[in-house]
Amino acid sequence: MARVRIKLSSSDIGALNNICGVIKDIASKAGINISGPIPLPTRKMKVTTRKSPCGDGTATFDRFEMRVHKRVIDLPADDRVLHSVMRASIPRTVNIKIEMKD
Repeated sequence: MARVRIKLSSSDIGALNNICGVIKDIASKAGINISGPIPLPTRKMKVTTRKSPCGDGTATFDRFEMRVHKRVIDLPADDRVLHSVMRASIPRTVNIKIEMKD
């Protein structure tokens, strides 16, 4: 039977967990068993810059970090559930990919 893999990623962990809860809710109302949400490793992107605008000042640095959180949800291919998932409102901060697997 065909399966659907939903990949979610976001820098906002609250919005990501909210969307995962919505997808789980939709699947449980339809009576479908899902696998997930499976947390994948968080990607940390770090940038270190000097505070001085000219670069010749004191040796003080600013450190910035952005974290990208990822989740994977697997579920059987069901038209009703996929239609409901695609109609759910997803914030701009969350990226979603839906793939068909055999």
